[in-house]
Amino acid sequence: MKRKVEAMGATDVGRIRQTNQDAFMVDLNDHLFVVADGMGGHAGGEVASRICVQEIASYVQSHERMFKNWSGKHPDSRLASVLAEAINHASMKIYEKALEEPDLKGMGTTSTLLMVIDGFAYCAHVGDSRLYLIREGFIYQITHDHSLVSEQLRAGLITREQAKVHERRNVITRSVGYQEYEDVDSFAFATAPGDLLVLCSDGLHGKLTDEEISNKCRTLGCAAVHDLIAAANAGGGDDNITAVVVKVP
Repeated sequence: MKRKVEAMGATDVGRIRQTNQDAFMVDLNDHLFVVADGMGGHAGGEVASRICVQEIASYVQSHERMFKNWSGKHPDSRLASVLAEAINHASMKIYEKALEEPDLKGMGTTSTLLMVIDGFAYCAHVGDSRLYLIREGFIYQITHDHSLVSEQLRAGLITREQAKVHERRNVITRSVGYQEYEDVDSFAFATAPGDLLVLCSDGLHGKLTDEEISNKCRTLGCAAVHDLIAAANAGGGDDNITAVVVKVP
C-alpha cells in the first residue's frame, strides 16, 4: 500500500517571455510528478512540453498494475526502467508530431519525472530541469544537468563561477522529442519521513541558490512553490518558471 504524499506545483510565464513553454503534473493518486521545459519556435516548445507530460502520464497509467502491486524492502530497477520508457514513449510522440507539422520541426523538451512508492523514489531524467532532495537541513541535487556547461564543469574545464555566467549556459545536450529516442537517466533511492523532493525548471534553479530553495521549502513545505516562483521573478524572471514540491510522509 502506498503511503500518501503531499505535493503542490505551480508554473509562471516569468517577466520577459510572451508564452509559457513549461508544463508540469502533480498526480496524487499515482504519486506521479513531472516537470517539462519545452524549446522550439512557432509554439514548438509549448507543444512539446504538453505532449511530454500527457504521454508520460498515459504510459505510466498503462503500467499501473506493476506499480500498485509492487512491495519490498529494496527498490525495483524495473520500475525505474518503466519511467525511462515513458520518457522515450513521449519522445517518439513529439518527434512524430514534428514530422506531421513542419513548423514544429526541431522542437523538444526537458523532462524530470518522479514517482514515490512505499519508501522509495523513482526518477527518470533528460535535460537541465532538476530534482533536489532536502533532508535534515541539507539539500542535494539528485539529477545531473544534461547541458554543455555542466559537462565542461564536470570535466574541470570551467569553474562554478564561470558556469553561472557562461554565454551558452542554456544549451542542453539531451532533449525529449528532438529525435525518436534519447539516452535517459533513471534510478531509485530510499526516502525518509519528512523528506522534501523538489522538481524545477532552469527558470527557477538558474535564479535561486540551492540554499535559497532549501530554506523556503523547509519553512513552507509544499506551499513554497509560490514563494519560489516569486523569488525567481524578483531575480529577473527572464525565463518560464516551474516548481513542484513533494513531501514524503
